[in-house]
Amino acid sequence: QVQLVESGGGLVQVGDSLRLSCAASGRTFSTYTMGWFRQAPGKERELVAIISWNAANTYYADSVKGRFTISRDNAKNTVYLQMNSLKPEDTAVYYCAAGSRETYYQPTYYSPRSYNYWGQGTQVTVSS
Repeated sequence: QVQLVESGGGLVQVGDSLRLSCAASGRTFSTYTMGWFRQAPGKERELVAIISWNAANTYYADSVKGRFTISRDNAKNTVYLQMNSLKPEDTAVYYCAAGSRETYYQPTYYSPRSYNYWGQGTQVTVSS
C-alpha cells in the first residue's frame, strides 16, 4: 500500500508560479511511475505530467509543456510539480498518482485507470 499526500496548492495570479509536492509512504516509492493529474469543475480528470520510476523519462500534456516540470526525489519519497507562467485555465484540483514501474511505458499511461494509488488532491486557483 502507498499513501500519497499533496501540498503546495493555493490562490495565485496569472503568470505566477507554484510548486506542488506529493509525499509518499512506503519503501517501494522508487519503483513507481508517478503522475500528476488535474480535474476542473465539470470536466474529466486529465493527465498533466508523468515521470518514470528512475526519473529517466518524463511526459507532459501539450497544455503545460514548457511551463510545468515534474521531478522526483526517491530518497525523500517525494514527487514535485513546478508550475510556472500559470494561466486561468490551469485552475483545478491537482492529484498525485502512483502506478507500477511499467505504467509509464504502456499505451494507457494517460488513463487515470492505470494508476493504483491517489492522493486527496490540492486546489490550484489562478486568478486573472
